Amino acid sequence: MIVTPAQDTRRHDLDWLRVIAFGFLIFYHVGMFYVTWDWHVKSPFASTALEPLMRLIAPWRLPLLFFISGVALKFALDKLPARRLLPRRLARLGIPILFGFFVWVTPQAYFELLAKGEIGPNYVEFWWQYLDFDLEFSIITPTYNHLWYVVYILLYTLLLVPFRPLLQKLRGPFDRLWAGRGALVLLLPLIPLVVYDALLSDTFPVTHAIVDDWFNHANSLTMVVFGYLAAKSTAFWQAIDRARHQALALALTVGAVRFAVSLSPTPPDGMWEGVLSLMRIIYLWAVIASLLGYAQRYLNRSGPTLRYLSEAVFPYYILHQTLIVCLGAWSFGLPVWAEAPFILLGTIGGCALAYEVIRRVAPLRPLFGLPLRPRAERTGDAAGAVSMKVTAWPAA
Repeated sequence: MIVTPAQDTRRHDLDWLRVIAFGFLIFYHVGMFYVTWDWHVKSPFASTALEPLMRLIAPWRLPLLFFISGVALKFALDKLPARRLLPRRLARLGIPILFGFFVWVTPQAYFELLAKGEIGPNYVEFWWQYLDFDLEFSIITPTYNHLWYVVYILLYTLLLVPFRPLLQKLRGPFDRLWAGRGALVLLLPLIPLVVYDALLSDTFPVTHAIVDDWFNHANSLTMVVFGYLAAKSTAFWQAIDRARHQALALALTVGAVRFAVSLSPTPPDGMWEGVLSLMRIIYLWAVIASLLGYAQRYLNRSGPTLRYLSEAVFPYYILHQTLIVCLGAWSFGLPVWAEAPFILLGTIGGCALAYEVIRRVAPLRPLFGLPLRPRAERTGDAAGAVSMKVTAWPAA
């Protein structure tokens, strides 16, 4: 029997998926150092070789995290009234955003502008220029770079909490959509994503700049709302379970076609651009649906590994990209067979070592998204069991 959220509020499967998605994120951002796409710094060995593989990861990793954040928000609001939840969220997310904005993300901007020849090597001198808001560089400074996701989750939380009564009224119609059905769970979620792609993608390319990022907002906020409504919907999770095999088959089929097309030396144009865009959306949701379906079957269990990783995820997220950029800039002219492991292992090892320090030093914990005191101290529960109604970075 599948344990659904309506029967059991402990969602270890989603905690595992959050950890897995973040693992892909580290590899993806290391990959950004080696592809031809625009990024903060570039390896001298950058080429198109990794791009087909990167295109298999890119469509679904962030929508999955936004969906999980929506689930987490639902559990959090059911546990705490808004007047208590919002101050906690502002502190839990706002402090890392401000710390990243003014301190931790600064090296990313420094090495990017140094590579472009816009600044000298004096970091302290640059830092004061970085903080003065004069817009004198080719990039906006100060900046939040990869922390845009945390910024958006905080904005969506502030936006959705006042609409909690309306969202509650939508629960019944939402449940009835999936009752006794499987295939619809692979089709209906595609509709808004296809509409956004048709109406917004060309006019509002993704910028992560809040004010002009409407295509990205439409997709991301929709996934948060979808996760919120799905969180405790037994009918939805049963439909996901019934459709998991079809979702996996669809993801593999469409993914294989997209991968084959990405190997073509001739870029698609005209009608094929639209077809490939539709395939990207189908692939995105098929991957997410299959992951949700198989995770609730096989990963809905806790343990010391999950408890450790669930707390470590948010600090790792804050830490990782600055480490990648710094290690990439400090790769000392290594050959690619040595440079790539140096950056990858250095990033993972740096995150692990930094986290072990951060979790033990109380003043550092809030800067990297952790409560001031460990959970065992706050609850008296040394086991620190992970529950989506209590732990959900960074949405709850």
